[in-house]
Amino acid sequence: MSHQPSSYLVRTASLADIELIRELCMQVWPQTYSSILTEEQLTYMLEWMYSPASLAKQMNEGASFLLLYQHQAPIGYASFQALNKGHFKLHKLYVLPMVQGQGAGRFFLTDLMHRVKVLGAHTLELQVNRQNKAVGFYQQMGFTIRETADIEIGNGYYMNDYIMQIAL
Repeated sequence: MSHQPSSYLVRTASLADIELIRELCMQVWPQTYSSILTEEQLTYMLEWMYSPASLAKQMNEGASFLLLYQHQAPIGYASFQALNKGHFKLHKLYVLPMVQGQGAGRFFLTDLMHRVKVLGAHTLELQVNRQNKAVGFYQQMGFTIRETADIEIGNGYYMNDYIMQIAL
């Protein structure tokens, strides 16, 4: 990939990378969501989405996971999946707090958008918590808010999200 600066590398993750994804998650999620979610909901969602069994299930059901490296050190992870012909969903995109605001997320999302376009995507959608500062990042990257959604996830918890999308 000639468009990659030498300091960043994206690679496809596999079942063997589940523990690494979990380690990265534990460095990002508490800082990202502790001011938005209760500790109980945070714990519930981490187990629901990031237990080894859940990550393996996501991979086995067609979600592609990517890992972002800077100077050989893992600094982020993402996952995406085809919903239907030409329409893909970005499930996850996180970079470590220490590299946020330095172009890593922009690089990672641009790389991911290129990958799904090669796979035939003409639209990429995502869900983001309405209070997450990443809403502004996605808007800067060209995403628009398609709708507001309150999605029940069990245990009386909801994800209060925007559903955003971009034409590729």
